[in-house]
Amino acid sequence: MGVLQRPIITEKMSKKGDALNQYGFIVEKTADKGQIKKAVEEMYDVTVLSVNTIRYEGKVKTRNTKKQGLMVGRTNAFKKAIVTIPKDQKIDFYSNI
Repeated sequence: MGVLQRPIITEKMSKKGDALNQYGFIVEKTADKGQIKKAVEEMYDVTVLSVNTIRYEGKVKTRNTKKQGLMVGRTNAFKKAIVTIPKDQKIDFYSNI
């Protein structure tokens, strides 16, 4: 699999895309900003102005069961990239459907 794992399609990211031309992606944990920029430019044929990255650690989740008692676990950790492109360009995530 490449650097980009999947786009983030939420209401908040849609508003950012309309207002600021920023789009979000879940990316590989080891990818740096240069690799992310190159991958987005190749896949969507746009010019990337800037890349901001955020690393999320998995949240601790607990639940109580009858047989096993208190179970503690963690959700998956991931890395998110917010990509800014020029005003005259757009990324259409729904064109491949």
